[in-house]
Amino acid sequence: MTDTQWDAAKVAPGSAYWKRNLVISLLGSFTTIVAMTLLLPFLPLYVEELGVSNHAAIVQWSGIAYGATFLAAACVAPIWGRLGDIYGRKLMLVRASLGMTIAISLMGMAGSVWQLVALRLFVGLAGGYASGSMVLVATQTPKDRSAWALGVLSSGIMAGNLVGPLIGGALPPIIGIRGTFLAAGGMIFFAFLATTFLIKEEKSAARKQAAKASGGWKSIPDKRPVVAMLATGLLLMLANMSIEPIITVYVAQIVPDQGRVTMISGIVMSAAALGSILSASRLGKLADRIGHWPVIAGALAIAGLLLIPQAFVNASWQLIGLRFLMGLALGGLLPCITAVIRHSVPDSAAGSILGLSISSQYVGQVAGPVLGGFVGGHIGMPAVFLGTCVLLLAGAAFTWLVRTKSEEA
Repeated sequence: MTDTQWDAAKVAPGSAYWKRNLVISLLGSFTTIVAMTLLLPFLPLYVEELGVSNHAAIVQWSGIAYGATFLAAACVAPIWGRLGDIYGRKLMLVRASLGMTIAISLMGMAGSVWQLVALRLFVGLAGGYASGSMVLVATQTPKDRSAWALGVLSSGIMAGNLVGPLIGGALPPIIGIRGTFLAAGGMIFFAFLATTFLIKEEKSAARKQAAKASGGWKSIPDKRPVVAMLATGLLLMLANMSIEPIITVYVAQIVPDQGRVTMISGIVMSAAALGSILSASRLGKLADRIGHWPVIAGALAIAGLLLIPQAFVNASWQLIGLRFLMGLALGGLLPCITAVIRHSVPDSAAGSILGLSISSQYVGQVAGPVLGGFVGGHIGMPAVFLGTCVLLLAGAAFTWLVRTKSEEA
């Protein structure tokens, strides 16, 4: 064992403050995600307000502005993770919350669509509070409680994704679009204050020295579990997002009253998120008890099988119920993926590798709608569900195979 490996091994896992840090990370992640997603209902209206008049151009610029954040975040997540390994994970949360406070507040003062896109890029580059919280909680929580804690945090993140658009639909008529951005910036500022003064992180000279010398990926003794989890994270987001572009069109085919299409589409989209919120901490607790690998493989397989009847529904209530069940199945995946990576890498490289995991999920989040829209438009709606089913079942088999080999090694 080298001196660097020995120093890294001496860093004790867990933190005396992990419960308090989990609570603050949960509240901060919920707040920042709400602030990030509340623009969804009024983004096209704001683009039009900034001077874009053509309908096609409004749709195009709205897509560019929305996707810019994810593209930038995917590029820098491993960098922030690496810096967090060296200089501390709390510092990354302080940086992210302050950067998001400034950027989102400035969005309410944008004078052109170019400025809006640039600020959305800046949010992706400077932000990442929720993903940084996952790294902090994963590295500070005792290993036998890590999946449960990450499940609780995931529930808060998914709740923010659910609540944000609802607030974004209610606030602009009251305080205006620009005022809504300023209110969102104020929300994140409170998260910045709570993070700065309430989160505690022990200093570790041994970990800092080990992180500087480890080289990240090279320090991982067995890379197979990590590669499997990177692929699983990408697959999870691809499976979730491949359905999103076609839900409204699909609902229109099975709902007789076309005036109810948008309302039912929103319920369908929310059903999966609600299922995941309810199951994330419970599946995380189950994974802590029986192991992460069986939960991951089982969740992928069950979700894949649930996609088959979704391709042949003839009533909206059937689709809503199946999406809710699929959300229940998938809710524990992100906590388990993070926990497996955390257990498979040395503490000195945890941030950089978890950053890679976050990047892979963003890739799936971008690729999913593109593939789903292409397949749905050229082959048919059922093909999207069935094709995604095949991917999830293949992912379940691959995960179980890697798990077996890693246990035999």
